[in-house]
Amino acid sequence: MKISAFSYIRNGFKYGYPFLQSIQSVLPLCDEFVIAVGDSEDGTKEAIKNLENAKIKIIDTIWDDNLRSGGRIFAQQSNIALGGISGDWAFHIQADEVLHEDDLFKIRTDMESANEEYHTEGLLFDFLNFHGSYSYLNNTRYQHRKEIRAFKNDLTVFSYRDSQGFRKYPSYEQYLSGHKGDKLRVKYIGVPIYHYSYVRNPKLMNYKSKHFETYWHEDKYVNEKYQSTEEFDYYKIARVKRFEGQHPAVMKDLVETGDWGFDPKKLSGKISIKDRILYWIEDKINHRIGEYKNYIQV
Repeated sequence: MKISAFSYIRNGFKYGYPFLQSIQSVLPLCDEFVIAVGDSEDGTKEAIKNLENAKIKIIDTIWDDNLRSGGRIFAQQSNIALGGISGDWAFHIQADEVLHEDDLFKIRTDMESANEEYHTEGLLFDFLNFHGSYSYLNNTRYQHRKEIRAFKNDLTVFSYRDSQGFRKYPSYEQYLSGHKGDKLRVKYIGVPIYHYSYVRNPKLMNYKSKHFETYWHEDKYVNEKYQSTEEFDYYKIARVKRFEGQHPAVMKDLVETGDWGFDPKKLSGKISIKDRILYWIEDKINHRIGEYKNYIQV
């Protein structure tokens, strides 16, 4: 059984992505790693090449600014990398996602087991969404807790919406025409993806966030939103919780140098009465009520 990992990146250093750590974390799991590298001016491609790993295959791409709305450019880049793999299984990892070395054996074992199960099309992972600090996690209802990151490569699967998840389609032509696709049947394996999207120096986070929003909104909206701030406000959130585990080994240097004074006591996000009731129930039963699921769990 051959495992192919795939990803995409553009200007990874410029926007503070831990993309090299991401790549290094998945290389021991996969037999090949295909990455779509967009036109960058910060040495991103050169850094990937300097990893000097024969598993890595780079596909050069040019980002189309006409695909700004709805984050469609991310799906396009993901699909380009996906189209370049040759494995029996596809493993998607984004540039701000990292695997823990202690979980690699379980992931491979679960893939091998699911490979023999006709009704299982993919694997469902937990997400540890770090926020503001390497010591805290987003604990609100408004960030995904689970998502598909591995699936069989004998299906007509493409990135759904902005590449957050995946669905299967009758054909690529129907995918492009707006077909909603079918949810994948997946097995939950209880392995976390370490997601570092909201962990950067506040100034760099503000810079990255402003750029990121241009792939969803018009320039006027983005410029007005960010015109009066130079640092990202990590405190506009209702809840965080302490991370009690250990970070992947490849993240050691970033974690040790990532102290910019995040204080969870300064959170300013408001919680509605409805959400207060839901949080109380969810904390008691460890289950999110009404959670969006882009998958069918088997």
